[in-house]
Amino acid sequence: MRGKRGRACVVVLGDLGRSPRMQYHALSLARQASFQVDIVAYGGSIPHEAVLKHPSIHIHTMAQPRFIQLFPKILYPVTLLLKAFIQFTMLLWFLFVKVPAPDLFLVQNPPSVPTLVAVKWASSWRRAAFVVDWHNFGYTLLALSLGRNNVFVSVYRWIEMHYGKMATGSLCVTKAMQHELEQNWGVRAKVLYDQPPEFFRPALLEERHELFCRVKKDLCHPSGVYDFISRELENQQLGGTLFTTKTNTDILLKQNRPALVVSSTSWTPDENFGILLEAAVMYDRRVAARSKGSDTAEVSEEQDLYPNLLFIITGKGPEKEMYEEKIKRLNLKHVAFRTMWLAAEDYPLLLGSADLGVCLHTSSSGLDLPMKVVDMFGCGLPVCSVSYSCIQELVKDGQNGLLFSSSSELADQLLVLFKGFPGNCDALMSLKAGAMETGSSGRWATEWEDSAKPLITQVVEPLSFGVR
Repeated sequence: MRGKRGRACVVVLGDLGRSPRMQYHALSLARQASFQVDIVAYGGSIPHEAVLKHPSIHIHTMAQPRFIQLFPKILYPVTLLLKAFIQFTMLLWFLFVKVPAPDLFLVQNPPSVPTLVAVKWASSWRRAAFVVDWHNFGYTLLALSLGRNNVFVSVYRWIEMHYGKMATGSLCVTKAMQHELEQNWGVRAKVLYDQPPEFFRPALLEERHELFCRVKKDLCHPSGVYDFISRELENQQLGGTLFTTKTNTDILLKQNRPALVVSSTSWTPDENFGILLEAAVMYDRRVAARSKGSDTAEVSEEQDLYPNLLFIITGKGPEKEMYEEKIKRLNLKHVAFRTMWLAAEDYPLLLGSADLGVCLHTSSSGLDLPMKVVDMFGCGLPVCSVSYSCIQELVKDGQNGLLFSSSSELADQLLVLFKGFPGNCDALMSLKAGAMETGSSGRWATEWEDSAKPLITQVVEPLSFGVR
């Protein structure tokens, strides 16, 4: 399936390396639709190796207007307008001049301003189809910082709705968003659920060992923190890791290893990381109390065994340093935290090596789903997730994960799931089986072939015959 030019342009007004869904779109357009694909995006994080090495994918990197961050907060309204103007001008230059004329523009939303305006103008000028992939609503994200009743939010919503309705076709991430778009926005969208690509899978034992060897320096105690991880690393035998031992060619998982819990966050206000910190404190106190009372309690050692927990938190964002300072002050005995940013190839291996995932995403609109959970399921990793309106389209409570609404609920879930770890934790193993089933039931390439490709064929074919 190709148009008259055989080209598609994927537009991301953000860090391409932190936009996995748009990377997968580019790969599918190249692999499954035989397009030459131009990606217009900001640089920053390194995209996945499959994107970088594909001969039909060409990345055009825009410079970010970082000097605007130097403006004082009192000029925030002026900063917003100036930033939008600079971005708009840059987008026009790339989409009108630098990028070869495509059959199709596929744009990520949000951000909506100035992206939708620029892409609509470019699609009209270059006689190309204009497809919006709705990940969320941009005005709801702006409202987190300005408030729903702010005039900028109202103007932003009008632009998002007006230009969103002008798209040749639309994709979205949930049925709830599809319903909202059709009923209140006049936009008919096709649901394209996030699905994990093939490189999200359970990690082999050898891959786990090699990963933990690579990240050992990231696990060493950060400045101002000395915890059980620090002590174990100091006394670690040569060739071993926190989780594995290697004798000659044999690699084994340690029986006394800590449980590995992974959470990925953008460190923004729509993800309340404080819930996880509070739950960690509760878990630590309860395990410490049970340990003191276990000398007289008439329970077997295995039944009363609760592991130490290592939380690895990945991601970048504005609130990261604030929470890192809070972590330093916790002084926990049975729980440790590490924050890190992994290479695109190592992130799936981390998920595939972990014992549990935690998702704190609540959605500014209540209508999108966290892609991080999709990736976790692809690796057979069960998830504890914050409960909100449409999360049950993805997380089936008690089947592939658990839902919580407070830090105390999350702490209770950690105690239930990790009791008897690693050999006698039936509740965790049951959820893991459900996550494996969910992850193996659908993959991105299949979902894209069934949902996105028919839409793209529909909007591109008329242009091939000179019809608009």
